[in-house]
Amino acid sequence: EKLKGDAREKAAAALVARRREVFDDPDTPVGGDPQGDVSLVEFFDYRCPYCKQVEPALETLLGQDRRLRFVYKEFPVLGPESVAAARAALAASRQGKYQPFHRAMMAVKGRITDATIGSIALSVGLDVDRLKRDMAGPEIDRILKANLNLAEALDIRGTPGFVIGTEIVPGAIDLASLKRLIADARSK
Repeated sequence: EKLKGDAREKAAAALVARRREVFDDPDTPVGGDPQGDVSLVEFFDYRCPYCKQVEPALETLLGQDRRLRFVYKEFPVLGPESVAAARAALAASRQGKYQPFHRAMMAVKGRITDATIGSIALSVGLDVDRLKRDMAGPEIDRILKANLNLAEALDIRGTPGFVIGTEIVPGAIDLASLKRLIADARSK
């Protein structure tokens, strides 16, 4: 219990110290209302079954709460396919297609291969040659490394992981709990 308490305190201090990185990193894709009154940050992996399980609740929430700002933190922790998917998503953002690409990737059942990424890229209207070039860029390496370091500082060890206001929430969460945490953040 003491170790858990110490880890929570350390993560809370990191959230205060690194608030800008968590909520306002200009390289991080944002959905919902970019000027929203509350930010919901998700650390996720496209291969994570729990991330895919919670995705419909997140989409419902974004459809219902027009003042919510959603921050997408690519956190590819489940192997090389996860890294390739995250690189592709960040590259898609350079073509203004992050959200349609993200939604399509979250809907993928089974393995994520280069062919899967390519067909999704085409289906959402991406220039696939440019996507491949952008995926290989050092800027994408920097963003992914920053997200990994940030998750470690916040004691987010797996996916999904959420940050809402001053709360760090590990693991999948239901719609009612998300709404309650958002309401709590708004009241502060």
